Amino acid sequence: MRLNNGFEIPQIGVGTWTLRGETARQNVCLALKAGFRHVDTAQGYENEAEVGQGIADSGVPRQEIFVTTKVNTGIMRMGKQAVADSIDESLAKLNTDYIDLLLIHWPVKDCVRLTWQVMEDYVRQGKARSIGVSNFNRHHLDDLLAYAEIRPAINQIEVHPLMTQEENIAYNHGLGIQVEAWGPFGQGDIDVVGHPVLQSLAKKYQKTASQIVLRWIVQRGLITIPRAKPNHFAENLEVMAFSLSDEDMLAISALNQNLRSNVLNDPETFPW
Repeated sequence: MRLNNGFEIPQIGVGTWTLRGETARQNVCLALKAGFRHVDTAQGYENEAEVGQGIADSGVPRQEIFVTTKVNTGIMRMGKQAVADSIDESLAKLNTDYIDLLLIHWPVKDCVRLTWQVMEDYVRQGKARSIGVSNFNRHHLDDLLAYAEIRPAINQIEVHPLMTQEENIAYNHGLGIQVEAWGPFGQGDIDVVGHPVLQSLAKKYQKTASQIVLRWIVQRGLITIPRAKPNHFAENLEVMAFSLSDEDMLAISALNQNLRSNVLNDPETFPW
């Protein structure tokens, strides 16, 4: 997928939320060996060092890998120098000279502008190739674009069949901002892949329900980062080899309930 600054990002990557220690290192290494070239982490995941080690252990040249990390919410509250120090720490932990995509993790009130200014400086220094946001709604983007000198390349938001985000996605695309779907299978008590419609489509296409979900996402022109689980690597990559009919795409989208995987993940009411 081409970004608004000319760089490209693999449409399917691997997420590392909840992965820690040796599991994070090993899963990232195995994902890259399996053929993935897009790895997503965050300061708040507390696994950047292990992700960096997994990248090194894979033997895949750094320039072939797209690495994303995100500025921690708590760091943003501490001012510009703290944000800069945290990015330098991320670079060190990831053992890299540059980050392919640096995101603001949450639209924290009164912290976005100064954080964005620091991130723009890192683009100018060549230490971040692209910058973007995560969990931003329309008004958050409007506020940012009023002063941003560099337009966000990506907005990473929760998207799954019970949370389709159609209006938000259309608004981002209208601004030339790509959308990246996190939590494609839902989280917590939400069982997306167990839904009867998705189970029925899995039988129809002779695929797994997870593959149907991922295909629905990529066919919408979105990027996605299912969690790095070795037993699903080959399965996830195979979603690029088939297509869903227009009718079935609409049937999946019709499942929408605007249902977030966790009420705390609502950018309008989150407790930060």
